[in-house]
Amino acid sequence: MSTAPDPSAATAEDLRATLTRLAPEAVATFDAERAAAVSRSREQLSSTPMRRFLHQWALYVAIERHPTQAARLRALENQAATASSPAQAREIASKIGHILDQAAIEAGIPLGGTR
Repeated sequence: MSTAPDPSAATAEDLRATLTRLAPEAVATFDAERAAAVSRSREQLSSTPMRRFLHQWALYVAIERHPTQAARLRALENQAATASSPAQAREIASKIGHILDQAAIEAGIPLGGTR
């Protein structure tokens, strides 16, 4: 049974509830970023900041739903910080991109942009 909400219909409350179960240490950051996104949406009279916020956190939740992949992503990010050559950096970036693409697909986020 899936613990992630359908991101195409996910509300901030849905994501927060799922995040509370999967990564409770990230809830404070979620709350702060949500408040900032709401503020930007009001200032800009646009829903774009909230859509970006929801996509970002739906992606995070999709990654965290798979602890092995989440750990692999963190390890690759650490390796990227110390890549010894452009070729190694490209290889690591490709692996990171694959994990992010798979999470985006799972989260229902279109690859290559926002809705």
